[in-house]
Amino acid sequence: MVFAPGEKPGNEPEEAKLQNASKQIVQNAILRAVRQVSQESRQREEKGSDNPGSFQLGVGELTKKHEKK
Repeated sequence: MVFAPGEKPGNEPEEAKLQNASKQIVQNAILRAVRQVSQESRQREEKGSDNPGSFQLGVGELTKKHEKK
């Protein structure tokens, strides 16, 4: 086995700890991002239903309304 300068035999447990910590950090960041997107989506839906003057067109509705007769 070849070791890089400064690397000692027996560092595998430390490397495994670092990898596990990195994975945990990434998983937590993904979970936070998903929660934030979900929360923002719910807030947009609530704002849309609270304000009757505000509406969103469904897919295709914009083109249907602007088609020439």
